[in-house]
Amino acid sequence: MNTTEESDRARKRALKILEQSGIQLGQGETDQLEVIDFGLGNPRVEGLQLLTLFQTGRMAGRILIMTPHQTEPEHWHPPFAGNPGKEEIIRAIWGEVRFYLPGKDTMSKGFLVPGKEHLYTMRHEKVLVPGDTLILEPGTKHWFQAGGEGAVFYSFSTMVQDGADKFTDPKVAR
Repeated sequence: MNTTEESDRARKRALKILEQSGIQLGQGETDQLEVIDFGLGNPRVEGLQLLTLFQTGRMAGRILIMTPHQTEPEHWHPPFAGNPGKEEIIRAIWGEVRFYLPGKDTMSKGFLVPGKEHLYTMRHEKVLVPGDTLILEPGTKHWFQAGGEGAVFYSFSTMVQDGADKFTDPKVAR
């Protein structure tokens, strides 16, 4: 878990990146920014900052902010409670974000988290820059990593059930 001090530092870094991206937030939204370390205790390496803009019973819109080279652990959105799993549309806004998906190993820009290479099995690299869109079908195993400046991107998806997500790393707690 994050300490309050670590969370505050991560929040400040994320807000600076968000400001650079030009996205304007509504009153009080900065207070809703979540710092997520996936229970791994090292959010600068494996983590992200998340702001939920809206969430209904059927869809959600979020802003994801990542600091330089920050990585979200490998995961997928499986079926749950009669739902086929989350379908997600990613839209890059600022910086570069590298997604790793099933397919031939084409990794050239990103890197595997040291000591955890075996937990990052998807190696087909798709680099998104501002204006690029990626659609992730339900159940698609993936992970992603910010480039050297960090990254800001939107996630629009069907029903969000973060607790239903599965991770390759058994130590992840969401």
